[in-house]
Amino acid sequence: MARYTVYRLLLLVPVLVGISVVVFLLIHLIPGDVVDVLLGIQTSPEAAAALRRIYGLDQPIHIQFASWASSLLRGDLGLSLRSGQPVSYILGSRLVVTAELTSLGLLLACLIGIPFGVTAAFRQNTTTDYVATSAALVGLSMPDFWTGTLLVLLLSIKARWLPPTGYVPFSADPTENLRLMVMPALTLAGGSASYIMRMTRSAVLEVLSQDYIRTAYAKGLPTHRVLYLHAFRNALVPVMTVVGQQMAYLLGGVVVVESIFGVPGLGRTALESIYYRDYPVVMGVVLFVACAYVVINLLVDLLCALVDVRIREQIVSLRQ
Repeated sequence: MARYTVYRLLLLVPVLVGISVVVFLLIHLIPGDVVDVLLGIQTSPEAAAALRRIYGLDQPIHIQFASWASSLLRGDLGLSLRSGQPVSYILGSRLVVTAELTSLGLLLACLIGIPFGVTAAFRQNTTTDYVATSAALVGLSMPDFWTGTLLVLLLSIKARWLPPTGYVPFSADPTENLRLMVMPALTLAGGSASYIMRMTRSAVLEVLSQDYIRTAYAKGLPTHRVLYLHAFRNALVPVMTVVGQQMAYLLGGVVVVESIFGVPGLGRTALESIYYRDYPVVMGVVLFVACAYVVINLLVDLLCALVDVRIREQIVSLRQ
């Protein structure tokens, strides 16, 4: 298991190299740079050229990438071209906000998706199943910006239950923090809950057709014990896999939600950095999300191996 973990972590290196090259090239293809954004188009060419020399933007693109990569190998993500702050400090301060939002969104997605998936599987081809699958289809079809706008309209403008936008740190005011985080978390959880529900339903349906489930019923076990202790437990591996995938997806997909609700997290920081052509911050956010995605998938694989001995035996065979 240890050798498999090291092998998966080593695969992270070529992934990060490829992502870094592609993102660095793409962001430099956007017309303009940070100098144009900061000084505007009416500034003198001499002032713009001087500022580009200070930032190193007058160098060829491969020289700029080599300079950024060499700093990265020394553990330095560089300084923000816009604020002058270290990129590592910006990421650290924004990560707390995004981690809270992602955790709440994933928690709501699991609390909604898993019970509805199990119920829909147990009541297959009934009204409950049809309603649950239809609701999941609607949830998958609705984009985050539409869901967020609808929640603001209903819960903030019409009902006046929740504030529409803003952020308060949890340490400053836990109650107000949760009130402000409810709608962003619900928006983020909508599509993930639908996906988790459909996967849970499929996994539980497959398990319910097995012989040992019929044996459990024949032994006189209560339905809830058969459903949750036997069926859901053995359907846990695909459910865990999709939950881990959704966690990584939510971490990288908070840009729209944070922008709608004014949440100062990594997604909003990345969007603003792209607008201001703040290359070091954009690269730092992309690398962090890529690392998080790979690490989360690795942790999910290892957790599945601990739950299912068959997966553990496959990992051991790959090691040999």
